[in-house]
Amino acid sequence: MTHPDPAGALRQLFDAAVAAADPALCVPPHLPDLSSHTGRLVVVGAGKASAAMARAVEDAWPYKVGGPGDLTGLVVTRYGCGVPCQRIEIVEAAHPVPDANGLEAARRILELAESLGPDDLMLCLISGGGSALLSLPAIGLSFEDKQAVNTALLRSGAAITDMNCVRKHLSAIKGGRLAQAAAPARVVSLLISDVPGDDPAVIASGPTVADATTTADARAILEKFAVPVPPNVTAWLYGDAAETPNPGDAVFAAVETTIVARPQGSLDAAAALAKELGITPLILGDAIEGEARDVARAHADLARAVAAGEGPVQAPAVLLSGGEVTVTIRGDGGHGGPNTEYLLAMALALGGAENIHVIACDTDGIDGSEDNAGALIGPETLARARDAGLDAQAFLDANDAYTFFKGLGDLVMTGPTLTNVNDFRAILILP
Repeated sequence: MTHPDPAGALRQLFDAAVAAADPALCVPPHLPDLSSHTGRLVVVGAGKASAAMARAVEDAWPYKVGGPGDLTGLVVTRYGCGVPCQRIEIVEAAHPVPDANGLEAARRILELAESLGPDDLMLCLISGGGSALLSLPAIGLSFEDKQAVNTALLRSGAAITDMNCVRKHLSAIKGGRLAQAAAPARVVSLLISDVPGDDPAVIASGPTVADATTTADARAILEKFAVPVPPNVTAWLYGDAAETPNPGDAVFAAVETTIVARPQGSLDAAAALAKELGITPLILGDAIEGEARDVARAHADLARAVAAGEGPVQAPAVLLSGGEVTVTIRGDGGHGGPNTEYLLAMALALGGAENIHVIACDTDGIDGSEDNAGALIGPETLARARDAGLDAQAFLDANDAYTFFKGLGDLVMTGPTLTNVNDFRAILILP
């Protein structure tokens, strides 16, 4: 079997993965039953998918306007990810480095939580990206302190779990503090997972989830990755007030948490489509982490083995994986994100190997901080680059994969997808 359009097939698989995490499909089945509810209902949320989640709530909500269970509230999402809602206010703010809009939205969300009583309910809509968007610093820290630490963490190569551990302990709202503010109200949290392992405490830094990490953990991460921090941040992390509410805290007795979409579900959807296309899928895992170029080299070795008839599946096959690889910025850095860096490193590792085609994209439609979801490579990528005067190794050394693929016209451009279940990678090996 040979596929007439390998790039088209890969794009179909990516689209299927994104569609599986559409808030319009995954949120409504998990809405709480409020048939006997008499108190207030406040909807809050944060993340790249939060506005689409809010719209899904409004579209599916069975209760009448002005009656028990009527909707009010506020969610904050990334610029470009807003969708119109009638009763839930949508605020757009910066990601991944917080801005004043995110700061003000987080302050207002915390005030809404603090206004609730024992008969009220707070419906929280949380997705990836919420950590940077809920940018309210702890008392005694400045917004500039948080921006500086966040920027340094993004450049350090730290995994998202490590970054969120630090963020929680510098926040007035993350690491369970939003649930703490809402107590004794009932809290229902609906989450779209973008983190390896689907730990609710890590998704958007767990604003309504107990935090098992400590200030000592946060300090160790900053030291491990040599992250420069302002002196007052260091001082704060040695104080008792920086500790977040931990598992067993009474404030979580009235908190219900449900993950409504996760990376594995998207990989399963892509695998099902691959079978329909006559391609054997092999899911390598939904929680792959590591340096982008290191993961790329390992995946290239596996793809070569499959192409040689020595791998765990026979061609035609597609190797699917999720998770979040990282990029350590070297020198001044260039333009790109983990998916394009992975692809550029993989193109070099494959060296033009025949019949191997690869897509890597972020399911939110934004790879790093650029305007692309990711890119595509094939057997001819390096030859085309040489013809265009593009030195692939030099671009990789400069962390400038975006510019490389833009020069080839091989970027995948989707715009914001309004969901986020982390990175998606598919390696298609044809006979």
